[in-house]
Amino acid sequence: MKKIGLMAVALLGAGVTVHAQTSAKDSMKVVNLQEVQVVSTRATAKTPVAFTNVKKEQISKQNFGQDIPFLLSTTPSVLTTSDAGTGVGYTAIRVRGTDATRINVTANGIPMNDSESHAIFWVNTPDFASSLEDMQIQRGAGTSTNGSGAFGASINMRTQSISSKPYAEVSGSYGSFNTHKETVKVGTGLINKYWAFDARLSNIQSDGYRDRASSDLKSYFVQGGYFGENTTIKFITFGGKEKTYHAWDGISKEQLENDRTYNPNGVILDDNKGKGNPIGFYDDQMDNYRQTHYQLLFDHIFSPAWNLNIAFHYTNGFGYYQEYKNGRSLEEYGLKPFYLPGNSEPQEKTNLVRQKLVDSDFGGGIFSLNYQNEKLNASFGGALNRYSNDHYGKVLWVKNYSEQLAPDHEYYRNNGGKTDGNVYLKANYQLTDGLSAYADLQYRYIHYKIDGDNDKWDFTATPPHLQRLDVRENFSFFNPKAGLFWQINPNHSAYASFSVAQKEPTRNNYTDGMFEEHPTAEKLLDYELGYTYRNEWFTAGVNLYYMDYTDQLVLNGKTNDIGEAMAENVKDSYRMGIELALGAKFNDWLRWDINGTWSKNRIKNYVGYVYDQSLVNGVTDDLWTQTAIEGGNSPIAFSPSFIGNSLITLGSNGLEISFQSQYVSRQYLDNFGTKDNSLDAYFVNHLSASYSFQTRYTKGITIGATVYNLFNTKYETNGYSQSVALYENGDKTKPYVIKHDPRFYPMAGTNILAHITFRF
Repeated sequence: MKKIGLMAVALLGAGVTVHAQTSAKDSMKVVNLQEVQVVSTRATAKTPVAFTNVKKEQISKQNFGQDIPFLLSTTPSVLTTSDAGTGVGYTAIRVRGTDATRINVTANGIPMNDSESHAIFWVNTPDFASSLEDMQIQRGAGTSTNGSGAFGASINMRTQSISSKPYAEVSGSYGSFNTHKETVKVGTGLINKYWAFDARLSNIQSDGYRDRASSDLKSYFVQGGYFGENTTIKFITFGGKEKTYHAWDGISKEQLENDRTYNPNGVILDDNKGKGNPIGFYDDQMDNYRQTHYQLLFDHIFSPAWNLNIAFHYTNGFGYYQEYKNGRSLEEYGLKPFYLPGNSEPQEKTNLVRQKLVDSDFGGGIFSLNYQNEKLNASFGGALNRYSNDHYGKVLWVKNYSEQLAPDHEYYRNNGGKTDGNVYLKANYQLTDGLSAYADLQYRYIHYKIDGDNDKWDFTATPPHLQRLDVRENFSFFNPKAGLFWQINPNHSAYASFSVAQKEPTRNNYTDGMFEEHPTAEKLLDYELGYTYRNEWFTAGVNLYYMDYTDQLVLNGKTNDIGEAMAENVKDSYRMGIELALGAKFNDWLRWDINGTWSKNRIKNYVGYVYDQSLVNGVTDDLWTQTAIEGGNSPIAFSPSFIGNSLITLGSNGLEISFQSQYVSRQYLDNFGTKDNSLDAYFVNHLSASYSFQTRYTKGITIGATVYNLFNTKYETNGYSQSVALYENGDKTKPYVIKHDPRFYPMAGTNILAHITFRF
C-alpha cells in the first residue's frame, strides 16, 4: 500500500504555497480512503472479464482537445467517429462493433448515458478527461452496472483523487483548423488535515475540418472533500456548455473526390426562379446545450474487511438545436396557409426556422456494501434513478409569412419519464491457491412512459395530425454472470465466463417504430475465454468471445406508418472474435504495444428493405412502396472483421516520442454486405513528441506536438446507407436494379496540435 500511496502522490501532487499542513500519514490516509470510492462495478485482476485500464498518465499524454473516444482509440476493439472530422465536437465510440446506445458509461459509478436514447453525448462534457483519475473499459457484458444495460462494453470513469498537497496547473494547445484548448487547474491540498478542494476551468474551440463545423465548448469541475479517519464525504459538480454548428449529414462519393470538406447542413434553397438551387447557408444552424452534474459521495471504512459507498446525484440538461428548413408544410407546424401578393392560391409550403428543445432532469442514488478477506471479495449494491425529459418545438420565423406568428409558437410537446432500479450481489471466492470463482447476480426493473404529441406528422390519420404518443412499458431483467479465474503460476493466468445481459428499447425505437406496435427487449448471452502471459518485460493476452443476441434491434431499411426508417427486432444474430494484445518493454526507453481484433459479425436469415423508385427515360420518381431483400447470413453494419493498433513509445531524460497506427478493415453501411455501400478500409498514423523539464519556479513544464494523420490518408470512419430499388417504368412485375447512394463523414488530412503545460 505504501508503494501505491507514493505513486498516487507523485501523480497528483505539485506544490504552491497555501495555508495547509500535510504529512506522510495524512497522505496515506487520503490514498486509503479514496481507494474505496464507488468502484464496486469495476473488474479486478481476478475478475473473468475482458477489460483495459487507462491511467491518468496515459490520458494526459493525449489530452490536447480531442474528446474522450479519441483518447481511447488505441484500446482493443475500439473505433471512433467525428462529425467535424477532427475529434472535437460531436464524436462517438464503438466497441466490438456496438454503438454508443449499447455502451454503458458511468462516472464514479453514476450513470452518464441519456436514459431515453441510451447514448452518451461527449460534447456535453467537454474536457472531462482533464478531471479523470482513470478509466476502465470492459468489453462484452462486463460486470453489473448502474444505468442502461451494457450490450457491447462498459466505460467506468473515476474522477480525480484529491491531492494531499497543493498544486496549480495551466495548459494550452493550438493547431490546425484554429483548434485550441485552455485549461486551468488548482488544488488546495489538505487543509487542517481533513479538508481539500480542487477546481478546473476549460475552453475548447475549433473551426472543424468540414465547412462551418465549428465547436465552442466551455466546462468546469469543482470538488471539495472531508477526510476523517475512516470517512470521506465528497461533493463534486461538473458541467459543460456547448455550441456546435451542425455537421450531422454526410456527403456523396463524388463530393468525397471533389469537395471533401463540404457540409450540406444549413443550406438555403432558392424557392423562386432558380428553385432548388443553393443560394447560401444559415448562420445559426446550431446545437446549443448545457448540462450540469452534481454528485455527493460518502465512503466509510468500518474495518479492514468492510466498507460502504453511498452516492446521490442530480443532472440537469437544457438545450436546443436550431435549423433552417426548406419547403416545409405549414400544416405540420400548426400554421395557417397565407397568400403572397398577386397570388390567388394559398401558400401551403415555405421555408422556416425551427427549434427543437429538451429540458431534462435525472437524479437518484447508488450504494455498495463491500466485504474482503483473504479468500472472499464480495459486494452488495444497487441504484434507484428517476429521469424526466420534456421535448418540444418552436417556430421562430416563416418566410414571407403574412399571418400572425407568436414569438414562441410551439407546435409539439411530449414528456418521457423513466424509473430505473437495480440490485446486485457479486462475489469472487478463492477456491484454491490459484483458482477463484466469480458470480454476479443482478435484478433490474424499468418503468418507462411517453405522453404527448411527437414532432412527426401522421398523414395516414383522419384528419392528419401529429403522432400521438402513449407508451407505458415495464421491464424486469435478471442478469446472471459467472466465471472462473486460474492463476496457473506467477506468469500464466486464464479465465472463462458466461454472462446474460438484457436491454430495453430506446425512445427512438418507440417513436420511429410502428405506431400501434412496440419493439421488444434485447437479450445477449456472452461467452468469454481468456489467457494472459506476463513477465518483467513482456505481456501477451488473448481473449475469445461469442456474443449471441436474441431480438437485437437493427435498422433494416423498413419504414413505419409514415415512411420513416425504423429499427426492428431480428431474431438471431451474433458477434464472435479473437482479441490479441502484446506488450514488450525492451529497455528503460523503448516500449511497443500492439493489439488486434479479428471478428465475424452476422445476422442469421436477414431480410432488409429498400425504397422503390420508377425509372422512366433516366428520370426517377418515388413509388412510395418498399422491396424486401433476403440477405441470408449477412454481416452486421459497422462491424469490421479486423481492427489493429500499434503504439511505439520512446522515452528518456524527459523526452518522449510515440508513433500510433491503426488499421480498420471494410465496414458496411447496411446489413447486406455490399462493397458499393461501405466504408473503405483505412490505415492511419499519428506522431507525438514531448519534452518535460523542471525550472527554478515550476514543478515541471511539458512542451510538445502531435501530428495527426501523418501521411495524409484520405479516409472516412462513419456514414449511412441510401439504397433504392429501380423499376423500369414503375413495373414491379419485372426485375429491379439496386442503386446505392451512400453518404460519408470525411476525416481531416494531416493536421497538428502543439501544446504546453506548466505545473506549480
